[in-house]
Amino acid sequence: MTRRIRSVVAASIIASTAIVGCAHLGATKAPKPDATDRARLDAIRQAHVWKATDVPSMDLMAGPSGKGGFPTNALVTCNYLPKKLSGNTPKFACLIPPDDELKVKYGRTNGEVFAEPAAARLFSALGFYAEREYPVRVACTGCPPKITGTDMSSIERKMPGADIETKHHIGWAWPELDLVDPAAGGAPLEQRDALKLLAVFVQHTDSKPEQQRLVCVGEKKKKGDLDVESCAETVMMVHDLGMTFGHANYLNRATVGGVNLDAWSHARVWKDPKRCIGNLPESATGTLDNPLITEEGRRFLAGLLVQLTDAQLRDLFTVARFNRRSAKADDAPDTSSIEQWVAAFKEKRDEIVNRTCPG
Repeated sequence: MTRRIRSVVAASIIASTAIVGCAHLGATKAPKPDATDRARLDAIRQAHVWKATDVPSMDLMAGPSGKGGFPTNALVTCNYLPKKLSGNTPKFACLIPPDDELKVKYGRTNGEVFAEPAAARLFSALGFYAEREYPVRVACTGCPPKITGTDMSSIERKMPGADIETKHHIGWAWPELDLVDPAAGGAPLEQRDALKLLAVFVQHTDSKPEQQRLVCVGEKKKKGDLDVESCAETVMMVHDLGMTFGHANYLNRATVGGVNLDAWSHARVWKDPKRCIGNLPESATGTLDNPLITEEGRRFLAGLLVQLTDAQLRDLFTVARFNRRSAKADDAPDTSSIEQWVAAFKEKRDEIVNRTCPG
């Protein structure tokens, strides 16, 4: 892509994502710029989306290690913090003394409590960057009476690094993956297409820019401009995977889009199998719309997915407690079993493995 064309594409993306961001954020104030638009585009050009992992050896039950991690289904005791958090998902801030502040998502009917640990562990096991998500139980000291059901909660630990943001941009829109330049050290097309196809696979319906992070790895948040040139590595990752394992829908309805076995099972991977157009219709806030996948990208993801064992798949859905999620107000448990989720996963995987894309 020539510099002139890249500039035109970038300008178009800046304008469109700024509009989307404003519409979504509402009363939320735009952050103080950490980088210039030019520096941000340079960071995207050299960004990575994947790193090699030994897929069969990944322990999906234990999950990600690291500072601040929690054992599977751990009981976490914390003190309620009366602060407003963005978004409509049931969540609250809580403090483990003296200074470990948590964002707790909770509730058996809250699909994000189940989807995020499963999707994040899947992405990470395959080598795609993701946050560390922990399915836990929370004992909240001082929580208001309206906060109930914290025995089914999840806690996130963000990947360390400084978010590269400007006055125009929070996160990144999916068309910006096309600005990544392998000649500048960025991810090759096959890895970027594999990431798009994986988003289709899990039905990542809420793909607005804020749901993805552009990260300067290893850098801490600083006041003023962020020196992007000093970044040892920049990463484009999916930050919020809470609306997955359902069926993408225009209004991002949680009951359909998050941990719904019937919806996910009937959401075919390909909208147009012959041309390898992925089946992920753009939502009202989304930026990924029925992406065209190259044969290289299909083959790359297929090669990763086939390395997952049946035991790993059972662990994935078991640790995320998919069979304990309820989509009903009466808190009745879901009737879907772990084996049904594993079977649905393998059927969808076969759609990718048993397809050859043109070109």
